[in-house]
Amino acid sequence: MRIALLSALPPYRGGIAQFSTALVRELRMAHQVHPFTFTRQYPDLLFPGTSQFDRDVADDIGAVRVLDSINPLSWGRTASRMQSTMPDVAVLRYWMPFFAPAMGTVAAKLRRRGIKVISIVDNALPHERHFYDKPLTRWFLRQQGGSVAMTEAVRQDILRLHPAARVKLMPHPLYDHFGTVVAQAEARHKLHLPQEARVLLFFGLIRNYKGLDLLIEAFGRLDPRYHLLIAGEPYGDFSRYQRLIEASPLKDNIHVNARFIADAEVPCFFSAADAVVLPYRSATQSGITAIAHHFGVPVVATDVGGLREALGDGRTGVLVPVPGAHAIATGIRQLFDQGTGPFRENIAALRDARSWKRFAAGLVDFAVSL
Repeated sequence: MRIALLSALPPYRGGIAQFSTALVRELRMAHQVHPFTFTRQYPDLLFPGTSQFDRDVADDIGAVRVLDSINPLSWGRTASRMQSTMPDVAVLRYWMPFFAPAMGTVAAKLRRRGIKVISIVDNALPHERHFYDKPLTRWFLRQQGGSVAMTEAVRQDILRLHPAARVKLMPHPLYDHFGTVVAQAEARHKLHLPQEARVLLFFGLIRNYKGLDLLIEAFGRLDPRYHLLIAGEPYGDFSRYQRLIEASPLKDNIHVNARFIADAEVPCFFSAADAVVLPYRSATQSGITAIAHHFGVPVVATDVGGLREALGDGRTGVLVPVPGAHAIATGIRQLFDQGTGPFRENIAALRDARSWKRFAAGLVDFAVSL
């Protein structure tokens, strides 16, 4: 099958680019894949981080940079470049309504030219809502022949916005491009963590809906055996979190790496951890669970959005009923009281069910069925 894929890809950084890169590599095992990406993803004025690019990641998939998210002249040009590869199907990644005008236009032009179009939808609606989110996403979805959702919550959002949509549910594959587990003692030595501590990891972009403030408050309710490792780039001002850290009775046990974490550093952070904590106020799915499971690390997560599915209904970690400090602290204690061994065994059993091979095959089968 010939596939044209449009997404964030290297040199752009972040989970969407990492996911799409892994998908291209897997699809190329059996299919002809032509990847396309942005010349401009976000205007600098709208991007809250330090940089949209990761120049340290090797670009071995050769994505063509053609789509400017805010230049309509590039939208038709993108559709034409994708059409020129004579694809049997075009696959578009969609994760926020900002991209609906550009990607929806590309999709509409391709479908008018007789090309099947599928979107992989990370979020039908964003975590921070705006009045224009629903109409933009609704319009985008109507330009698709079908959509893939990775959690039931996203599937339901798609169907509420576009009841006639054809939607296939496939779980987020486990990331496997970060390398292998590092010996825990070595990882902790590198990160200046006590060898005998109970290490909790908060990893990823620091945004309000991810609840780091709740975790810092919850951490203060634990005993001194616990250490909290914070690793990720703040999208916004970190000072309010720093004030909470300074006020914590366990402030000396909180280790902050408030910066972008390069792929090469990821194994060290996850290998050092006994558990990953996702204290999210809202969620659809989380790529962080896919990284944690790759490294065999159990997760403590609030029971919001698709996190229950990501944790296999609690088989690979502890689900916290509500996003609050008391409940999160209780969930953390529960994980260690039960012991991490059974959770790690259940994680190992997930590897085949959530492989890239299975996801890619499901995507192709869905395309054939349309």
